[in-house]
Amino acid sequence: MSGSGRKRPPLVADRRYPAAGGRPRNAARPPQKPQKPRKPQKPKKPARKTGKTRQSRARRRLPRLIAWPLALIRWIFRLTWRLILGSAVAVTAVVALAVIYYASTMPPLSAMVDGRARGSVTMLDRHGEIFAWRGEQFGGIITPDSVSPHLKNAIIATEDKRFYRHFGVSPRGIASAMRINIREGRSPLSGNGGSTLTQQVAKLVCMGQPFDPKRWESERAYEKECRQSSLWRKAREAAFALALEARFSKDEILTIYLNRAFLGAGAYGFEAASQRYFGKSAADLSPAEAAMLAGALTAPSRYAPTRNLERSQARAATVIKLMRDQGYLSEAQAQAAWASPATLSPVAKARPGGYFADWIMSTGPDFLTRDTTEDVIIRTTLDQDIQQAAEDALTWVFENKVSEGSEAQAAIIIMSADGAVRAMVGGRDVRASAAFNRAIQAKRQTGSAFKPFVYAAALDLGWSYNDPIVDEPYCLDIPGSGQWCPRNYTGKFYGRVSLTEALMKSLNIPAVKLSEAVGRENVRTVAEQFGLRSDLALGPALALGASESTLIDMTGAYAGILNGGSSVTPYGLLELRLKGDEVPLMEQEGGIGERVISPQAAEQLIYMMNRVIEEGTGRRARLEGVEAAGKTGTTQGARDAWFIGFTADYVAGVWMGYDDNRPLKGVTGGGLPAEIWRQAMERIYENLPARPLPMIRPESYAPPPPEPRPAEPERRESRDPILDILNTILGTGN
Repeated sequence: MSGSGRKRPPLVADRRYPAAGGRPRNAARPPQKPQKPRKPQKPKKPARKTGKTRQSRARRRLPRLIAWPLALIRWIFRLTWRLILGSAVAVTAVVALAVIYYASTMPPLSAMVDGRARGSVTMLDRHGEIFAWRGEQFGGIITPDSVSPHLKNAIIATEDKRFYRHFGVSPRGIASAMRINIREGRSPLSGNGGSTLTQQVAKLVCMGQPFDPKRWESERAYEKECRQSSLWRKAREAAFALALEARFSKDEILTIYLNRAFLGAGAYGFEAASQRYFGKSAADLSPAEAAMLAGALTAPSRYAPTRNLERSQARAATVIKLMRDQGYLSEAQAQAAWASPATLSPVAKARPGGYFADWIMSTGPDFLTRDTTEDVIIRTTLDQDIQQAAEDALTWVFENKVSEGSEAQAAIIIMSADGAVRAMVGGRDVRASAAFNRAIQAKRQTGSAFKPFVYAAALDLGWSYNDPIVDEPYCLDIPGSGQWCPRNYTGKFYGRVSLTEALMKSLNIPAVKLSEAVGRENVRTVAEQFGLRSDLALGPALALGASESTLIDMTGAYAGILNGGSSVTPYGLLELRLKGDEVPLMEQEGGIGERVISPQAAEQLIYMMNRVIEEGTGRRARLEGVEAAGKTGTTQGARDAWFIGFTADYVAGVWMGYDDNRPLKGVTGGGLPAEIWRQAMERIYENLPARPLPMIRPESYAPPPPEPRPAEPERRESRDPILDILNTILGTGN
């Protein structure tokens, strides 16, 4: 059994049984039938275990209560994501189309720098200096290169510090603004808007829509729509801003902003505002001045320096800090600007002639003043020094002579002998504008201020300044009404007096008797020809100033006496022309009209009125070293107090009273109105040489002749209707 050493193969028994359906292993193969060839099969790829398969298997392993909600969440997430992605693509396409549309229809730059719907009116005084603006002021086109670099930097620092880096819209700025609004309890779109400077330009130009009166009932409605803050409006504004960035350069966009921004006081654009507030070009602004203008952008009506200079300076200090923090100003420059804040120019600070400017706007043609679409230049008769004197005089009297809390009002007008108005104050708020102007709008009874026209009629008919007249009890029979007996203010009778003394003491009975002697129609004619065109009383009380008139008409009538007896039409407009034109559209050379009384009569009347100031009821108006003439007037119950007088150079009229026609307490025409008149004239003549009045100069004040003129009636029956007397409030003041 040891063998040769080779390993024997293992003993394996033969398979006893064939495989199922088969044959024995060693059996002979039976003959096979020929078979059809099989098609070759593609090799099967091994199955990859994908995430989906794994998730399916995991889902099968999760309970149904958990698997189904998870599947629903995954489905909602996939749907939301697809919607967001689709919406983003759609919005992008819409925005792109909107940008292309706005950019293609956008007007050129030259048409966008001045989009005012109305024009402006610039008013010059008699010396050619600007004193007032009205309408929408535009100072001319400026660019970032032509203005002070401090102004450009102040705007960027205040409004949009990333202006030169963004593409027109700042998502970060919008998100920050919405966060601030929500934190402060407002809606996301209220308050801070996060708008870029480019978006502000889009709003300024109203997205390219000019004002159309057929679409908007007013400019206010147009501007309100342009400033809407709805989500749809914001979206359109953003698209227009992108179009601006596509169409113009950054400096061109800034150019539109520099010229379109509203900065208060009717100033559109930084050039107009610079001229309005500082009297200089925008190219010459200092850091403090530039900061003040940039600070006004937030709320022009609130931060306009003419409205509240201290508040405007405080806002400017904040802008200076921003400029320093952003590197536009050094620490030394910032400290210097804080130490010397910007102040208004003398004209802007004084704000003279508001009532006068309003009057000019009302007297010129509407299409060249209030409704102008052009830029108009008007040269006027205003003298700013005289205007300041009138304002200071009225203010001084109310501060020093009127009881605190009094609601009394006053007005003053000063004009030359030809009717050229040099100053006008229509109320005790001397710097008011667009207010009720008592100098031209209030019709009040004139009282004894009317008496000079009674004497003018008599002198022109041959009476003399020294003719006698008897002051004694006097009555008139009024048919159907009985007797009317005028009384003097003092309640006394002075007997035989001269016409000069009667006017000097403002005696009522001589005035009525003289009016009856020369004829009421003659008195009425003289008064009307001198410019008192309101309805004059028909009864005998005409002589006592029962009629109503305005201060400007009364002052103009007195100017007719000063100029030698010719009528006067008060005027303030000398020349009107369009900006840039040399040839004026309108001109005015003077206001003197036809002669009313003879020069001899005027000279006598001026002398008689001079005695009123020197010795009579107007002594409080007496000027040291300056000849003056005038007349006081106080109506029944002291509801109106007047003083109107003149020197050789100027006529000034003062009225005082209550707007509701209440009686004044302790005030007559020879009191506070005469004081206001004197205060104004003293200021005017500080630097003006005095000239003599054009009046007669008797060697002495002679007593009246012994006998009165026979033409004087002792009693005259009135022919006027009863109602004219009953409706007349008699003037009995001095």
